[in-house]
Amino acid sequence: MSMSNAVRYGFNKSFKFNLGILAGFSIVMQFCTLLSAIIFSYIAQAKIYMQVLGAGYMLYLAWKTWKSSAGIELEETKGPSFMSGFTLQFLNPKIYFYAFTSMSTFILPYFRSTLALAGFAFFLAFFGFIATLAWSVFGSAFSKLLARHAKKVNPILAVLLVYCAISLFV
Repeated sequence: MSMSNAVRYGFNKSFKFNLGILAGFSIVMQFCTLLSAIIFSYIAQAKIYMQVLGAGYMLYLAWKTWKSSAGIELEETKGPSFMSGFTLQFLNPKIYFYAFTSMSTFILPYFRSTLALAGFAFFLAFFGFIATLAWSVFGSAFSKLLARHAKKVNPILAVLLVYCAISLFV
């Protein structure tokens, strides 16, 4: 979404959307961290289920990206709002998979204190924000190129999503 918005509206007009992502992502990440800690305490085997669900969703996204149309048009409107970025995070399954998988795989096996978990949740949300900004910069910088060559770029992005899904198990 960040790349798509930056392609359509430019980086500056899509920045408020990214700030909304940061705010919503921070709240969702704290909730998912708490839930992950509870689940991990009682059901240590939940990790593999979260990995399978996350990988399955990434494969679904790869398929949708592979099959998506090449039509990208540049728009001159005011761009997406803070609230649209904020609200989207509560409906975005990717961040739930990101939160549960990263917490259960990389954090909970090594840290249990509430302060450490809250810190890692904020760190992961901020890291996600930096990633969305990178996608916005990429989308803004390469908007014309992406609009012209979407049929070539989409399969590459789809293959990278497949790689990410596989890397959850390596």
